[in-house]
Amino acid sequence: MKRFWTEADVTDLGDAGYGIALDGRSVNTPGRVRLTVPSAPLAEAIAEEWRAVGEQIDPRAMPLTGLANAAVDRIAPAAADFAAGLAAYGESDLLCYRADSPAELVARQAAHWDPLLDWARGRYGVQLETVSGVMHRAQPQATIARLNGAVAERSPYELAGLYPLVSVSGSLIASLALLEGAASRDAVWAAAQVDEDWQAEQWGEDDLATKTREAHRAEFDAGARFLGLIG
Repeated sequence: MKRFWTEADVTDLGDAGYGIALDGRSVNTPGRVRLTVPSAPLAEAIAEEWRAVGEQIDPRAMPLTGLANAAVDRIAPAAADFAAGLAAYGESDLLCYRADSPAELVARQAAHWDPLLDWARGRYGVQLETVSGVMHRAQPQATIARLNGAVAERSPYELAGLYPLVSVSGSLIASLALLEGAASRDAVWAAAQVDEDWQAEQWGEDDLATKTREAHRAEFDAGARFLGLIG
């Protein structure tokens, strides 16, 4: 689609939140619902994506718009089901599966991952089992229930921003820590990349792996920024 507007502005919709208007006409989602978001900073950031469009729209350059569309069209109509799917990552969280060697990698995982697990244990009052290797170890049912509850209480917009964090990092725990301000974006990204960094240090990294990592980082950063702008 070619650009057809000159100005992109934020509109205050009162209790309904904030919308974006292109030359005075409301932006709609792909599902033909008015695009609304819960905070003025997020609306302004989305409007800025529309202002930055060149001759043609490139959705890849508009990640915040995409996440807001997902919140309205995909998540809000079935928020409980979406939250349950996201919470399922807690059953095999990256932070719980450790290497048994070499010692340097074991220590590096512990340094990045143990503080996040300790935070979750204190924050949610849960027991989290760790295991060496990749064989699945079930977490206690009470732990799964509390993690499910922590995700289920989130708004559709928070779930939209949380999804790329969890799917890219492989860790529900680390993503919740970022969402709640208990860990920084860079700290969570570093935790998620421990194994990849180790492999790259040992064997090097090819162009495809580099491009994949860059794409994942962009997706991760968009989710983190989206959550930060909700307020």
